[in-house]
Amino acid sequence: MQHHVAHATAARLRTIRDQWGALLAAVETPPAPSTWPPAETRAFLNTGAADGEPLIVEDRAPLTLRQHPAPADLGALDVALFVEGAVFDLADTLAAAAQRAACDDPRRWRFADPGAPDARTAAGSRVHGLHWAAAYAEGRVLNEDTAPELRLDGSLTPAPFDPLPEKLLHQAAHVTRACEQRIARILAADAITASRALPTPCPSCMGALVVRAAPADPPTVTCQTGEACGAGTGRDTHGRCVWEWPACLPLLLAAVPAEEGRPSRVA
Repeated sequence: MQHHVAHATAARLRTIRDQWGALLAAVETPPAPSTWPPAETRAFLNTGAADGEPLIVEDRAPLTLRQHPAPADLGALDVALFVEGAVFDLADTLAAAAQRAACDDPRRWRFADPGAPDARTAAGSRVHGLHWAAAYAEGRVLNEDTAPELRLDGSLTPAPFDPLPEKLLHQAAHVTRACEQRIARILAADAITASRALPTPCPSCMGALVVRAAPADPPTVTCQTGEACGAGTGRDTHGRCVWEWPACLPLLLAAVPAEEGRPSRVA
């Protein structure tokens, strides 16, 4: 049975990947006066590429390889750089401890090589961006591909990866928790230290919704109806339906209309 810390860490890595597009959009959106939800959160609903095309975050160069002459939100940029660097460093650490894959194996994480003749080679696997780094780290956390593999001739080849040591699993948990908390502080800034009613009702029972969070935790949204609410989500110790982060983000944004003449879009 896999360690519960491994499952929680893998879930955080998926959250980081899922919210990366929203964070990039926040970098490009000027912060506004205090409103609910904050402008950084609303921004990515209406942010796309040229000609109204969706923002394809997987195709974007890593932040560390891009120029930032005039970022609209320096706070969001700082968080994005922190998260990207932390996930890249985590992939390096896990690869150094567990990677045994052959040099031509596409699953292999390639370390940065500052002495390489071109920038792309020098960046190693970091050139593929945060999505690949987070997916690689998730595989190591879940101990994927840690058994010998069958060759075409019927012989066995050594496992491409070793199981992750317990110490590094907890290090990965610490890193991903820090990243998730920083992302939440940008995408749901007003929810971080508040407990307040939302202006929109529960999508299941039309009951009142309350957003809560502690300074060290991402926000959650709770339906006040109690056990009678039939929303398909988790429940707290009182039987009330609770949307954890990031599942609660659509509820935090539900009262925010798209700008006139522009369709809503989620990155």
